[in-house]
This record gives sequence, structure tokens and C-alpha cells, in this order.
Amino acid sequence: MLRDPSVKYRPFPQVDLPDRQWPSRTIAKAPRWLSTDLRDGNQALIDPMDAEKKSRFFDLICRVGIKEIEVGFPSAGATEFDFIYGLVRDGRIPDDVTVQVLTQARRDLIETSFDSLRGAKQAIVHVYNAVSPAWRRIVFGMERSEVKAIATDAARMLRDGAAAQPDTEWQFEYSPETFSTAELDFSIEVCAAVMEVLRPTPEHPLILNLPATVEAATPNIYADQIEYFCRHIPDRDSVVISLHTHNDRGTGVAAAELGLMAGADRVEGCLLGNGERTGNCDLVTVAMNMYTQGVDPGLAFDDIDEVVKTVEYCTNIPVHPRTPYAGDLVFTAFSGSHQDAIKKGFAAQEARNDDLWEVPYLPIDPADLGRSYEAVIRVNSQSGKGGVAWVLEQDKGLKLPKRLQADFSRHVQRMADETSRELNAQDIWATFQSAYRLTEPQRFTLGAYDETRAANGERIFAGSIEVDGVTRSVSGRGNGLISGVVAAIREGFGVDLDIADYAEHAIGHGSTAQAAAYVECRTTDDQTVWGVGIDEDVATASVRAVLSAASAIET
Repeated sequence: MLRDPSVKYRPFPQVDLPDRQWPSRTIAKAPRWLSTDLRDGNQALIDPMDAEKKSRFFDLICRVGIKEIEVGFPSAGATEFDFIYGLVRDGRIPDDVTVQVLTQARRDLIETSFDSLRGAKQAIVHVYNAVSPAWRRIVFGMERSEVKAIATDAARMLRDGAAAQPDTEWQFEYSPETFSTAELDFSIEVCAAVMEVLRPTPEHPLILNLPATVEAATPNIYADQIEYFCRHIPDRDSVVISLHTHNDRGTGVAAAELGLMAGADRVEGCLLGNGERTGNCDLVTVAMNMYTQGVDPGLAFDDIDEVVKTVEYCTNIPVHPRTPYAGDLVFTAFSGSHQDAIKKGFAAQEARNDDLWEVPYLPIDPADLGRSYEAVIRVNSQSGKGGVAWVLEQDKGLKLPKRLQADFSRHVQRMADETSRELNAQDIWATFQSAYRLTEPQRFTLGAYDETRAANGERIFAGSIEVDGVTRSVSGRGNGLISGVVAAIREGFGVDLDIADYAEHAIGHGSTAQAAAYVECRTTDDQTVWGVGIDEDVATASVRAVLSAASAIET
């Protein structure tokens, strides 16, 4: 890299727009959406989609609710032409969906494009030519007048091609390609000349697509370009301003959003951002960004995993796990402090009396995208007690007291450090069972027992307890069942415990519900031990919890 990059690269010029209005605007309604997955996205693939994959992708785009779909570049070859014509011939296009094809501004290519759509109910033919200085000078060796003539000649071909097929409801789209690096006044001049040929009206507008063919500036400059264009294009109510951003600087979504604030009507892009070089605008991200601001995008991503699955299959490109809204890990917290905040957020959400979403670290409810809460918090060596407790609550219904959360997190931390990997719910449950002696043989095992009340009001625990493989009958008195069990252990086995805390709750509902009991105990040498008991009967669960704690004391 150069120590002084200014000798090789120049800063992008600002737009002279001192009274710009877009910074104070918000996006209050959904734009028109166009998917370019089957054209721009497809031509960016190492192995372009075959007919079966394109067909599956087309069905997905329709299913999520996008009503305008650029289905291909029919003049590129027989595969593209046959797919497009097959959609029309086989009646695959829903009545409320308009397909679009792209073509360069050449007569033979435009004629092929119209042929591919013969018989369609409605369709858009999109023609483009590059207008920027670099293209005029380096690629074409043309003057401005020659570039403008290409555009107006193509417009006349569109007009004549549509007239030859009057049974189709035609729309036209024109792109001053490389708009973002062209002179604004010249782009407006070329688009106005195209409008002079096609004569759009408010009832039959012309789509003017203003592409950031290569993203070369910060998104605020693109927004300035869009607002300037919207102010100066003649007959603004007779055109639809469409945005086609790329992601070369990593701000394709931001450029599209600011472009909408600047007055645009339509957004072009790909599901999950596939496209040439660093990709096109990610339609999922733009739509869900609106959704989180209370604006209905008019699209259905309530099964985001199916969208991801289909896109990955059709493009053979994996979706990054950190992709906004769609990645495997975007609703996942490993950090202990994050997990604790999310856990508390869900608890507060359940206690609220309104539907407004407010959970720390989660800008959207994962359930709205078809994701389950179980995946929100996952555990590794970076996790804390809140995350571990969350997993147990979601997986097993156990609601651990705070101090027990801290005690158990030490066991999980030890296992995470030893294994150096993420711990799943099964790992955590196995660790919990071992730590609190729920499955492995423990020193004290409960047999049959009875609880009775003495004349003085004391509770009497009498039963059998197996100790180190030997069953013994014991009894104890106290002001309740738990204190009676503690007395029985003290008198029968010489194990002295004081109950510091006790908690219980139901697991599940109805006749199949179980009970969980937790006891925090102090030993004679001031050590803390925990016991856990689970049973169909809450009293038995509490007895088991005391025996679990007693089993933790080494003799």
C-alpha cells in the first residue's frame, strides 16, 4: 500500500446541494421492490444457475412477495432465452407479478428481448447504456452527443417493439449506467431525451434506474445525487426513480436507504446481497430494517431459514453466519453480560402489558423470522451464569435461583475450558445432572417415606434411606417436612446441615407437570452446598433436594 494514496486516488467530489432535504426525512412506506437475483445475481456466480435452480429461485421470490422480478438477459444465450420464454409459455408467472428483462441498447438484442416475452400479460423491458466520462473516454471513445443518441435510439426501439405486441401491457426502464460516477446534469439530459421519445405519463410512468454501478463514494453523496436528480428531472410525476446499489465500499444497504429518503420510489437488489464483486443491495436487510422501525415492507420473511436454504442451494454460496437477520449467529449471544441482559429482557417482555418489543441486544423478535428462542443464547467459555440458566430454562423448564446459577456456571465453565468448544443443551443438562447428583449414584438415596403431624404441631419424617448401598430406617422432627428430613439425616448419619434458602416451581402444566426443588445449605465448617430434586410430587422433590445436598458433603 502507498503511504500517500493521494498520488494515485482522488476523493469523490461533493454534490452542490446546500439545501438538501433528505437528512431530515424518514422512510415511512415500502418502496416498489425488484429482485435482480436471476439476472445480476446469476451472472455473478462461478457456475450460473441451471433451469431447475432458476425456477426454484423464481418461486421463492414470488413466495416472499416481490412483485417485479428481473428474470434474465435473454440475448445472452439460449439458456437465458428459453428459461424466460418458458415462464411465459407455461403460465408460471402469477397475475400480480411483472417480469423484467435486461438488454443493452442494440437493435438485435432489444428485438430478442421482446421475443422472449411474447405472450406475457405484462412485462418490463430494461435498456441501458453507460454515460460516465470514464466509459465515454476509455471504453467507447465517444462524445456526449453520441452517447445520448444511443439512449434515444434505444428508446425508439422500445416504443416500436411494444407497438408490435399490443396484447402485452408494457413498461419500460432506462438506466444511465454508471450514473453514480457520471455528471449529474448529463445524466438528467440523457434521461430527459429518453422521456421525450417515450412520452411517459403519471398513469404510465417510465422507470429511471440510477445505478451505483461501482460504489465510489459515501452513501450520503449518493443520496445527494438522487435528490438532485429528483429535483431537476422534468415531469417528475411521470417517472419512477429506481435505485440499484452495489456494495464495493460496504454501504450498499445504507446507500439504498438514504436514496429512498432522497426521493426514490423503487429498490433493486438481491435476496441476501449476492451480486457482482462485493454484491448488490441486500433486499432482506433493507426490508427488515424497515420492519424494525414499524414500517411494513410488504414482504414475507417469516421463514428466514427457508430463504437462506433456497438461496444457498441455488447460488452455491454459503450465507455468512453474521449476515443481518439471516445468519445462523445473528440472534445468538455467547458473552455472559449479553446473555444476562437478553434473559432479563425476555422476562420483562413477558411481564409487560403491551406488544412493543424491547429486549437488549435483539433489535427484532427472532420469532417474527421463524427463529426459535432456544438459539438466542448459546454457551462457550465466554458465557456467564445468565446464559447457562437460560439454556436450562428453555430446554428443561428449570428456573434456577440466582445463587444456584452462579454455582452451576462454575461447573459449565470448567467443562467449556476442558473441551474448548461450544456446549449444546445436552452438554449442559448432563453437566447439571452430574453436578447435583440427579442420575449418578449418590450417597443418600430416598426410599419410601411418610410425613405425619405430632400433637405439638411438629412434622415427623419417617422413611427409608439407602446410604452407601445399605438401606436404613430413619426419622426426624421439625417445623416442616424439610427440617424433619434435615433432623433425620443429622440423627441417623451424623451429617449436619442448615438450610440457607429454598425454592420450588412447577415444570410444565397439567397432569404431566413435575416439580423442581432447590436447597442451599451451610455445613458446620461454613461451606455452601446445593441440592436439586425433581419429582412428580413437590414434597418428594424437596426431600430429594435435601438428600442431594447431603450427598455433596464428604465424610
